[in-house]
Amino acid sequence: MQKAIVIIPTYNEKDNIVQTINALELVFKKIKNWEMQILVVDDNSPDGTAILVKALQKKIKFLNLLVNKKKSGLGGAYLSGMNQAFNQLGADVVFEFDADLSHDPKKIPEFLAKIDQGYDLVLGSRYIKGGSIPQDWGIHRKFLSVIGNRFINFLMLDFSIRDWTTGFRAIRKNVYQTVEKELHSERFSGYTFQIGFLHKALRANFKITEVPFKFKDRVAGNSKIGPEYIKNTLLYLMKVRIKEILGKRVVKFAMVGAFGALVQLVALQLWRVVFPSEQIFVLANFLAIETAVCSNFILSNLWTFKDRKLQTKQIPLSFLTFNLSSAGSILIQTVIAFATSKFIGIKPMFTLPLFHYVVDTGTVSAVVGILIGMFWNFFAYNTFIWKKKKN
Repeated sequence: MQKAIVIIPTYNEKDNIVQTINALELVFKKIKNWEMQILVVDDNSPDGTAILVKALQKKIKFLNLLVNKKKSGLGGAYLSGMNQAFNQLGADVVFEFDADLSHDPKKIPEFLAKIDQGYDLVLGSRYIKGGSIPQDWGIHRKFLSVIGNRFINFLMLDFSIRDWTTGFRAIRKNVYQTVEKELHSERFSGYTFQIGFLHKALRANFKITEVPFKFKDRVAGNSKIGPEYIKNTLLYLMKVRIKEILGKRVVKFAMVGAFGALVQLVALQLWRVVFPSEQIFVLANFLAIETAVCSNFILSNLWTFKDRKLQTKQIPLSFLTFNLSSAGSILIQTVIAFATSKFIGIKPMFTLPLFHYVVDTGTVSAVVGILIGMFWNFFAYNTFIWKKKKN
């Protein structure tokens, strides 16, 4: 029989913990195919929560207690609790569960049914059909919860999860083992832990589903959510999103290409000083392109295709191949430059006031050629220069 342990983090929850444990005990009696236990993880509560739990252990055999020496916050409590549950108590699944009965213990069998169906992580959701939040919540709390979750959806471009911040969850051991190494940081000491854990699990492609539940406000005690929750959450979300975006090869390619475009445009003006005649504008344009090619090759090797970085002995031949691969882009841009010079002429169009720079048809044709050529380049570089390494 598999074992599931409900982890309850506590800090000054003396007025709630007995009622919560009793409610869970009633649900456990109805569960036949899982061995159920409770693990209270107390952050050394000054109100004596741990002392009360120790007393309850004398008559409740499935009740476990872990006392942290110092206050570690929600994330720290769950991580130490999961370590104890999975590695010491032999759990196959753990639940995250609030000490104040905000979470409905009667939903636990439904969570376990989803686990039995093959899901790795089950989320209690307030924002799918059948779920809800308290009607008497203040507008500020509703805003933080409802709008906050929608903000995360849009920022992460992931709408598969409706409740990112829920603290009612069932987690398989393999999920914990995969993501826990990345979660031992200061940013996850508080409520940001929930978003961070879910984000890592999603990126690891675990099978995740949601179960609706009606969230209830606490009756006794005080909420632990403070202003640091908003600050740390925003910092985490922005950090990981920027990292993910910059980590995408196509974005790196675009950034290198944009820098190369700037190099090309600057080089074009310099080469036109050397070759001022309109009749040899094509030559100046070609030399500017080649200058940008050199810049793109260096940055592509060091950054865009860093995971496929060329060895020193490969660079000379690869640079030659790079130039040949770029021939399509060079040809595209050269044809556009020739057509501009031949059929339109190099004429001023407008002036950039801040820089006192006159933008002419030659500059515009170069920009158009760059954009079209970039599509060719991304294909060519992936195919001919920095090939994906075979396993």
